[in-house]
Amino acid sequence: MSTEQRAILVIGIGIGAGDPDQLTLQAVKAIRRADVFFIVGKGPHKASLTDLRHHMIEDHAQGPYRVVEVEDPSRDRRPMGRSDYTAAVQDWRERRGEVFEKAMREEMAAGETGAFLVWGDPSLYDSTLGILGDIEDRGALSVSVEVIPGITSVASLTARHRIPLNQVGRPVHITPARRLADVGQNDDGDIVVMLDAHESFTRIAGDDVWIYWGAYLGTPDELLVAGPVHEVSDRIRRLRAEARERHGWIMDTYLLRFTPPTDAP
Repeated sequence: MSTEQRAILVIGIGIGAGDPDQLTLQAVKAIRRADVFFIVGKGPHKASLTDLRHHMIEDHAQGPYRVVEVEDPSRDRRPMGRSDYTAAVQDWRERRGEVFEKAMREEMAAGETGAFLVWGDPSLYDSTLGILGDIEDRGALSVSVEVIPGITSVASLTARHRIPLNQVGRPVHITPARRLADVGQNDDGDIVVMLDAHESFTRIAGDDVWIYWGAYLGTPDELLVAGPVHEVSDRIRRLRAEARERHGWIMDTYLLRFTPPTDAP
């Protein structure tokens, strides 16, 4: 396609945490509007993540459309300090942005609508909106961005455990696991922990701390564990190891509650 600047619309569509039925009516309508779907490939070991997107497109897209798969740039995931981590993520985001922009420039014509199907909700621990915003700000493409919210892994977690996210009159913190120590363990609210590759929950002290853990939420492979951290942490570690060995990847999250639930045994 021509490389001249042309006006295009790109939609970031939240598709939920893994259950195809979590796709909202708003998301279905957005899928029906799209001319081009961009799917970010993450290698054969995560094929199920791309397969679900393909199935959603096949089930809900209307009229002629194209599916364009782009390869996700590699990212340095070694343990590192905060400044090095920030630099590594920024480098990865810039390279990912170059891939996205090139694909949009080559695959979209003026007036067309593109779509990225974003796991969970685009606003919660996902880079897509930030990258699309950077492309929009640079102005090399005349692109506008629209966002369709989705059901988050946090919502799926609390629903599957049949608990509210918050306790009366108390705040809730959401943090990546690498910042869990900074949030601290105190009486200032409960903590939702994302992206815990190093099982930080094993370092939580106190007999009264409960964990509500879930992996592969909304999928046939879903795993759930709840109980006092000191009692269930070994079980969670074993399940994580077995699941990672079986699938080649794991996506999990958990809620730490610093006062025992009223129905605890």
